Amino acid sequence: MIRSFSKFLPALALSTGLAAPAAIACTSLLVTKGASSDGSTFITYSADAHELYGELYYTPARRNAAGAMRDIIEWDTGKALGRIPEAPVTYSVVGNMNEHQLTISESTFTGRKELEGPSGIIDYGSLIYIALERAKTAREAIQVMTSLTAEHGYASTGESFSIADPKEAWILEMIGKGEGKKGSIWVARRLPDGFMSAHANQARIRQFPLKDPENTLYAPDVISFAREKGWFTGADKDFSFADTYHPLDFEGARFAEARVWSIFRRAVPSLGLGVEYVNGSDPSKRLPLWVKLERKVSVQDVMALMRDHFEGTELDMTKDVGAGPYAVPYRWRPMTWDVDGKKYVHERAISTQQTGFSFVAQMRSWMPAPVGGVLWFGVDDTYTTVYTPMYAGIRRAPKNFAQGVASRGQFSWDSSFWVFNWVSNQAYSRWSDMIVDVRKTQGELEGQFLADQADIEKAALELYKTTPEQARSYLTDYSLQQGEKVHTRWRRLGEQLLVKYIDGNVRDETGKVNHPRYPDSWYRHIARDAGEKLAAPAEKAPEPKPAAPVPAPPPVEQKPTVAPPQ
Repeated sequence: MIRSFSKFLPALALSTGLAAPAAIACTSLLVTKGASSDGSTFITYSADAHELYGELYYTPARRNAAGAMRDIIEWDTGKALGRIPEAPVTYSVVGNMNEHQLTISESTFTGRKELEGPSGIIDYGSLIYIALERAKTAREAIQVMTSLTAEHGYASTGESFSIADPKEAWILEMIGKGEGKKGSIWVARRLPDGFMSAHANQARIRQFPLKDPENTLYAPDVISFAREKGWFTGADKDFSFADTYHPLDFEGARFAEARVWSIFRRAVPSLGLGVEYVNGSDPSKRLPLWVKLERKVSVQDVMALMRDHFEGTELDMTKDVGAGPYAVPYRWRPMTWDVDGKKYVHERAISTQQTGFSFVAQMRSWMPAPVGGVLWFGVDDTYTTVYTPMYAGIRRAPKNFAQGVASRGQFSWDSSFWVFNWVSNQAYSRWSDMIVDVRKTQGELEGQFLADQADIEKAALELYKTTPEQARSYLTDYSLQQGEKVHTRWRRLGEQLLVKYIDGNVRDETGKVNHPRYPDSWYRHIARDAGEKLAAPAEKAPEPKPAAPVPAPPPVEQKPTVAPPQ
């Protein structure tokens, strides 16, 4: 889950603005360094909410006076929850990555209704940013987050957190204890090296080892609390966090686990994970928490895994009549609907129209942190965004990505969020044609960033050897330039799409206007639905003309018979 929290970043100790309503709709995947082609760790995040304005948050490092306090502002409502002591020193944070390459993302699973309304002042959004400002590693972040909820109480429902540094990747799942009960119930597991995991609004940690602190951490009362509630009666070794605190149901499988399934099935096709794991037909089928990769993945591969509409599967959103004539893989909300007394669903894919921002975080242990960490950041729909490199050591955000340029209720041509939405909303109207133009430009930009990456980092490393701050300035300038480049190119793309496809026409390379037909399949839909009304009268065959009378042959002249001479 993601809320609109741009007005309430904890580092700014803020007091103005209103947060947006929540929506359960985020996806995150994790890749260990042994599963990546270059030894990076990766985590991703699509922050999906219909009221979320996508921007790149930046918080500078600080030294705080003794006795300084920090305001805790709830992401969901903008409500002031309380105050806690500030840390003496905090780290700089760009987006969801700090200057030490530590990165955190999340998805909300909500959990048992009995545990809603917990008592405390630390909401899940504050946990993320406080941990990024105070921790250098994933293990330290888990310690910060769980200690804060133990001391000050937890103020949110169930959450899955992806937490990674250049060496380790962890999943932390946490839920409150219910109204009037302080603290949280949680378990954290480290991914085995060489493996990938993912989560998307459904609790995923089931059974876990009870005596393996190197790889598994948990609240001391994670099992005893469930026993007190009467939710678990078996042996400790059989205890499942997910099945106890967020039992899987049809919507959890179809709307949440389906996104995890689509990542796993593409990353490791040999597993043969059929759609029965997530379509609700067989509740006994459960996806693994993580999968071992057969082929190591690159940053470009991870970007591709975050772009998906279930293409090529039974859930493919381009195939039914809801996709229209141009195979649009999107369905407007609500996701569940009734007609003629029967309930139906729309699919919920990774790529979705309501994404505010997303990222692919790349963390590398063999480089200085300001150079080794790259937050590949994009706004709007993951399928149509451009992942632009923002380095961990930068000192500010590009102006078109930065906070305060616009808002969800206020358009601005200076805002990359609005420019990208302008392009994607054009593409939704004629998807199968326009997406070709969009993906071409997207590929050119991202391809250039990836091609230049080694040279940019080589120059930054040379500067870092003598003057680390100069390296950070160099990377700041580079990241800002790329942000501006993307913004300018995407606005030009929007203009080109408008000219090329205006009024249902399609201009070719020479500028000539063409009028391409709908696909035959769509004409058949129209004919089945309104054929009697729209059918043109059949052309009648011309009646044959009557045959012209045949003129009588002229009479043959009779010559007199002459008697032969005697």
